[in-house]
Amino acid sequence: MVQQLQPTAVDSDWLYPESDGKPLSDNTIQFRIITTLQGGIDTLFADDPNVFVAGDLLWYPVKAVDGRSKSQAPDVMVVFGRPKGDRRSYKQFEEDNIPPQVVFEILSHSNTEEEMEKKFNFYEGYGVEEYYLYDPATNELKGWLKHNNKLRPISQMEGWRSPRLGCRFETLHGSLVLYRPDGQKMETYVETSLRAELEAQRAELQTKLAQQEAQRAQQETQRAEQETQRAEQETQRAQQEAQRAELQTKLAQQEAQRAQQESQRAEQETQRAELQTKLAQQEAQRAQQESQRAEQETQRAELEAQRAELQTKLAQQEAQRAQQESQRAEQETQRAELQTKLAQQEAQRAQQESQRAEQETQRAELEAKARRDAIPRLLELGLSVEQVAQALNLSVEEVNQSH
Repeated sequence: MVQQLQPTAVDSDWLYPESDGKPLSDNTIQFRIITTLQGGIDTLFADDPNVFVAGDLLWYPVKAVDGRSKSQAPDVMVVFGRPKGDRRSYKQFEEDNIPPQVVFEILSHSNTEEEMEKKFNFYEGYGVEEYYLYDPATNELKGWLKHNNKLRPISQMEGWRSPRLGCRFETLHGSLVLYRPDGQKMETYVETSLRAELEAQRAELQTKLAQQEAQRAQQETQRAEQETQRAEQETQRAQQEAQRAELQTKLAQQEAQRAQQESQRAEQETQRAELQTKLAQQEAQRAQQESQRAEQETQRAELEAQRAELQTKLAQQEAQRAQQESQRAEQETQRAELQTKLAQQEAQRAQQESQRAEQETQRAELEAKARRDAIPRLLELGLSVEQVAQALNLSVEEVNQSH
């Protein structure tokens, strides 16, 4: 009886190994160019989820036949239409049969013409659209573009712009440099790190400047508030001055009334003295005329009537005098009250002047302190003494003294 042999499963890792046994690069120059291209192109299409970029990854365009597989590991390859993600190798037959459209090879001393011809035929045969070959030793860049299923050489590579990548190629400065569609140079990892560090320092400086601006704005606000308080105090002072002037006017009016009353009183005293004189004269005449009383009874009656009238006038003048004395006492009281109010206002005014002087001193100290505090921080950020002096509106000598 013949036993039928069952087919054995073939290990995928054996059919499609991850490595071709060759190093990624033979020297630091080749490694730098490869990593710069792979990282730069990957960054260029970072927002596009369907662009896959790889470096030194084995590409299997078709399935293995009879246990043998075909592959190449381009230094850099770009596949449009396939999602990003890690792969042990690029198996085109598992990737919707989409081949890499753009391939880069960076020559080293170990590469042979036979090897590079084999690579060229492989890339041309399996659908590469753009193939670029750069020799760092001679700074020579060659390129081929797919036309009618053939890779045709590009006649002028200096300044060439890749149709797929949109990047511009230059070798004028002794090495291959790619410029992104926005004109930015594709940087090495070190250049990118340094630029990121500079951007971080710049952002930190901007933050510090923004904080200083905020402090300055706060100080300006405080200054504005102080100016407002000062204006309010000036308004109150003007109002007090107006009230004081009004009180002075009232006092002057009262003094004029008092002088007028004094004049009236003096006039009344003169009239009283005249009346007293007349009474004395009348008494003398009465004494002289007593002996003639009998004859002059009629005259005496008239004199008595006149005396009574004079007494009435004198009593009226006394009443007016008492009233004037009362008014004078009342005016003296009002004058004393006005003098008290003036003294209180003068005290308030002196207190406000003291507060105002204290606020001006505090504001000057705050501004001077803020500037002194800002000097070492700005100097630490790399600004020169002249730049710090200009930014803080100080002289160079003041900055040096504070530093």
